[in-house]
Amino acid sequence: MNFSKLLQFLSDLGKNNNKEWFHSHDDTYQNLRKEFINFVHEVIAETEKFDPAISGLDAKKSIFRINRDIRFSKEKTPYKTNFGAAITDGGKKSPKAGYYLHLEPGKSFLAGGVWMPESEVLANIRQEIDYNPKEFRGLIESKDFKNTFGCLEGESLKTAPKGYTTDNEMIDVLRLKSLVMTYNISDKKLENINASEIAAIFKKMYSINQFFNRTFEN
Repeated sequence: MNFSKLLQFLSDLGKNNNKEWFHSHDDTYQNLRKEFINFVHEVIAETEKFDPAISGLDAKKSIFRINRDIRFSKEKTPYKTNFGAAITDGGKKSPKAGYYLHLEPGKSFLAGGVWMPESEVLANIRQEIDYNPKEFRGLIESKDFKNTFGCLEGESLKTAPKGYTTDNEMIDVLRLKSLVMTYNISDKKLENINASEIAAIFKKMYSINQFFNRTFEN
């Protein structure tokens, strides 16, 4: 896919975020959208080699709309300035842990894990971590994880969640309301990136996603 053209389009959209400009550049957008769908399809094909749960996922149903939902937002610009896709077992609306591709000028990244899950899902993940602290600590403190992602990210509670104490050995993780790992991609690197390189980063997220998703098995 022509990432340079995509970044330029999104940059121009950020400066002209209105329906008139967007409609006058609809042909460019539609062509870029088709390219993005094809690229996401390639990423899915590479990712399912190590994560069969997402086998057969429809790339069209994995990408997010560029239109913003402004009904309850103070920000009234009509369009997002990014292209995004969620590669998750069950589709982009699935509560399961999965993989996310975000393309935006100066802000592109890959992510995995769970972002702002429903309370029941989060409670189950916290319980799984609490029951298996050594296993989970080993995953997030491995050299490969730290070198690639640094640490798990997410908004954190100021105190312990209900049912846990502040002296719990995993309290730093149990406080998180999202459990996300992120890998940033510079605009320069994005120009020549391919699906297999993205899948290689997703593969480093696989063990943690599997840890989270086994809470759905019972």
